Amino acid sequence: MKRAPTIVVQFVHLHGPLKGQIQEFTEPVISIGRHPDSSIRFPADLAVVSRKHAEITRDGNRFKLADLSTNGTYVNGKRAKEAYLKNGDVLTFAEGGPKVSFLMQMREEQEEAAPVSEVVLEAPVKEEIQAPRKEPAVRPRAVPEEPEIASQPVSAPLVFQYGPTLRSFKQLPVNIGKHPQCQFSLDHPGLLDMHAQILYAQSQYWVKDLTGRSLVQVNGHPVGLKPHPLKTDDLLVLSPQGPTFRFLGEGRLAEVEEALPESPDSLSPQRDQGLQGASGREKSDRESKSIFKRLFK
Repeated sequence: MKRAPTIVVQFVHLHGPLKGQIQEFTEPVISIGRHPDSSIRFPADLAVVSRKHAEITRDGNRFKLADLSTNGTYVNGKRAKEAYLKNGDVLTFAEGGPKVSFLMQMREEQEEAAPVSEVVLEAPVKEEIQAPRKEPAVRPRAVPEEPEIASQPVSAPLVFQYGPTLRSFKQLPVNIGKHPQCQFSLDHPGLLDMHAQILYAQSQYWVKDLTGRSLVQVNGHPVGLKPHPLKTDDLLVLSPQGPTFRFLGEGRLAEVEEALPESPDSLSPQRDQGLQGASGREKSDRESKSIFKRLFK
């Protein structure tokens, strides 16, 4: 029989002594601190973190954070004594202390295999040999020029690095847009309610423009009405106002931020501005890639 789905809580360590690690929990209570019995245990010499620093308790399908520390716990940069956590929240244990990204996943349990009944093999029945019939000639079907890519549900990993947060998905397709029903909901001025879709088919990732306005581009070319394949190092622009992502392969998309000049006075000729802007963008791309390399190496 099929069991009820399990909520798996993931902590992606972004900063601190456990940086780069990903921890998963299904327990109803998750404790954080330097105490040896803590679910997330930090080194004993990390004095900024209390022995019993914080506790996360499951409340139905929600998770409640309780701060038990002296130096405080911060949710998305704001100190909180108690708070209900959302998918993608960034938790910081003490100011300047370890930082983690909080993620939730619904994981379906596998169905139990039905018992195999005993099969009795009967003796084969002899049949009379008949002359083969002539089948009518069948014309070969024309092979379509482009395969049809359907948005069928499939299990495949997909991870977005957007600002300081990581959003991970195990089931595709994933819709992107402003609407709350989108799996990846973004409050961005350049996005529509249902803006784009990432899907997986034929052993590769694809992007589809849902706007009907050719706003989604890959490497400067509009995607159009049909799904467009994503290749390693492709630049995915969701709208002229952004956001922009670099596809790093294996379902990983990292946000690319445009570098701003330091000040108008310090950059004199326009040519120097262009060179410095390009250098800043390349540095931003390398930093985005390095995050994923450290987490998924």
